[in-house]
Amino acid sequence: MDYINYSVEKLEKFCNTAFQKFGFNENEAKQITDVLLLADLYGIESHGTQRLVRYHKAIEKGSVKPNAKPEIVFETPVSAVIDGHDGMGQLISVFATELAIEKALKSGIAFVTVRNSNHFGIAGYYTKMACDRGFIGISSTNSESIMVHTNSKEAILGSNPLAFAMPAEPYPFWFDAATTVVPRGKLEVYNKRSKPLASGWATDETGKVCTDAEHVLDCINAHGEGGGILPVGGISEETGGHKGYGYSMISEIFSAILSGGATSNHHVRAVGKGAGSCHSFIVIDPKIFGDPDEIKRRLSVFLKELRDAKRADENIQIYTHGEKERISYEKRMKEGINVNISTVAEMKSICDYLGLDSVEFLGEVDTAGAKTSTYDKAYK
Repeated sequence: MDYINYSVEKLEKFCNTAFQKFGFNENEAKQITDVLLLADLYGIESHGTQRLVRYHKAIEKGSVKPNAKPEIVFETPVSAVIDGHDGMGQLISVFATELAIEKALKSGIAFVTVRNSNHFGIAGYYTKMACDRGFIGISSTNSESIMVHTNSKEAILGSNPLAFAMPAEPYPFWFDAATTVVPRGKLEVYNKRSKPLASGWATDETGKVCTDAEHVLDCINAHGEGGGILPVGGISEETGGHKGYGYSMISEIFSAILSGGATSNHHVRAVGKGAGSCHSFIVIDPKIFGDPDEIKRRLSVFLKELRDAKRADENIQIYTHGEKERISYEKRMKEGINVNISTVAEMKSICDYLGLDSVEFLGEVDTAGAKTSTYDKAYK
């Protein structure tokens, strides 16, 4: 049995309880859980409950400090810099996005950056916060060094996702993607499935294409010894790899350079030290460009034209960004979320660590033979 199905309510109860045991209050635990479960509900397995082990190890090793509070260290009417003080990335990012929304309500536009944070989940969660209020949302983050940029064999940049959301009917335009071919979490999923990577996703320490997920993860965990994930576009300029490299740089500039934080290659994954993640959040009120309803109508018409375009294969539907996520959300809310057996094994380990009854939260599950996490190797 590769996957176990759990109701959303059951996973929510487990995550809420676990994060409170880790030292977060009830509201904080609920907020972190909401970010994680939205990823699973949207079908983004790499960033949902699959990531629980990452947060477990980060808290255990002292990278994430549950009692830390974000602090505004620089501010103007349309901007701010926030120091996260090594707190939980989701909590810091919600604080930053709410601040950006507050400023955009007054000024029409706002740009907030964050330094000294940690992994914040899916970047699209924060653009959705803005979009749900009728605004355009843009967010990005850097991460630990994971991208082998064009003509290099050393990972210096992160997966550095860029996300964008904007109101439309019948559903918003919602885009969230790493600037690497795939994020680290995708490698973790493939490793758990004992499935080879697609050729052209990653390289080993010699700079050659590698399809062994566990080996590439070991290269990443070796910190600077070579190997990692390729940028969007692949291994060379001929395939467009320089474009993903450039997109990653934009995220790095927006997140780390403007905030005065650590660039991806200066992130620290060491016992007792915060990761140093940096984020950026832009919120724009469409009314600074005219009638918001008319702008929304124009986008809605254009998205429909894209969906109604002549198909290359009549049996394959054309989607616009955010549509598949909406379909997945409705399906999983009704039918539950399938969780990889190796992720369940990690959740059982969290229960043991926190003194929780795994049977109460996860049921009687045999996880013998499940893949073990690579995160212990990540901390030096």
